[in-house]
Formats: sequence, C-alpha cells, structure tokens
Amino acid sequence: MTRKPAEPIYDILREKIISGDFVPGAPLRQDEIARNHGTSKIPVREALLKLEVDGFVTFRKNRGAIVRELSTAEILHLTDIRVALECRAIELAMPNMIEADFETAEHILEDYARQKQTASWSALNIQFHRTLYEPSGNAVLLQLIADIQQRIGPNLRQFVTEISGLERPHSEHRLILAACREGDIPAAVALLRDHILTTKKEIAARLRRHEESVS
Repeated sequence: MTRKPAEPIYDILREKIISGDFVPGAPLRQDEIARNHGTSKIPVREALLKLEVDGFVTFRKNRGAIVRELSTAEILHLTDIRVALECRAIELAMPNMIEADFETAEHILEDYARQKQTASWSALNIQFHRTLYEPSGNAVLLQLIADIQQRIGPNLRQFVTEISGLERPHSEHRLILAACREGDIPAAVALLRDHILTTKKEIAARLRRHEESVS
C-alpha cells in the first residue's frame, strides 16, 4: 500500500518531538520543513495537522505551528494514567518473573546509583520500570505505557527527575524490586502506586511555586 506524501514527514517530525530535538514551544515553519524534505507545503501542512490531532503540535493564530507544551493539569493527568497502567502491568508481570528479570533490574539499580547526571537517572528509571513490566506479555499495555512516556517527552522527564532527585526514587525502586522477588503482588502494587503518586505531588508543588513566581 502506497504511503501518502505527508506520512514520512509526520513520522520524522513526531520522532524529533519525542526525542527532544524539537523542544516544547519551538516553531515548526512549513517553508523550512518543505525545503528540507524537497516537497511542497501541502504534505507538510497535512503532517502538522495530524500532529495537532495527536497532541504534539499547536497552531497559533497568524503565527503558525509550534511544538505543544503540556499544561500543569495535563502533566498531572498523565501521571494519574501512569498509576492505572503501570500498577496493572506489574500485577500481570509478577507471576511470570524469573531470576533473569530480577538480575537485570538489580544491575540497572546499581548503575543508577553510580550515575551523577540527571539525564542518566531519567533513562535508567525508564529501563527499570520497563524491566518490571515486560514479563506481563501484554504488548498493548506496554505500548500504552510507552506512549505516555513519549507524550511527557525527554525534557519534562528530566525536569521530573531533577525534582525527585536520586535518593528517594532509588530507595523506593529497591523496595518495589524486593516485593517482586518475594512474589508479594499487593505490596508491589501499593509501593509502585505510592512511588508514582509521590512524584506527582512533587511535580504539583514545583509547578505551583513556578506559576506563583511568574504571576
């Protein structure tokens, strides 16, 4: 099936937004994008409109398209969704976990403790959680969790990591992993829920202080 001209442009722009190459608020100029892709502005506009529908782009009146910035409410709502999806994922995963899963998670936490850069903490945090959820075998659920991470984006993930620091998340990760090793599903789910909700409270407090400082 032949792909429409807008589709590869959409894919490239979406990947650049997800990877952080295009930061929130960055302008997406149709002329420049068309020139870079050797095409007219028509498929570029189609790609941008689809990105708008998917929540990655915002069109400003008389000013064109920019990479969409998440509002405080949206960030907190995405965190609530994380709770629902990830608690279900670990609940499904634990009966299928084997020693190799625990060892992989342990190695990630050891590496996590050695790192000094928040960008490294953020990446290892994602790896740790993914390691715990993958034994669920539920590809749709895992993709939904990945989609939330993509929606949050690398810049906001690093911002969240800076707020949380190293010690508190690392300590909670170890407690979650210990519950998984013991096969205690209710404890692991409760620890994971508290872990994510504590992060949500920290984000809410920091964003509230920021909004008060600029108002």
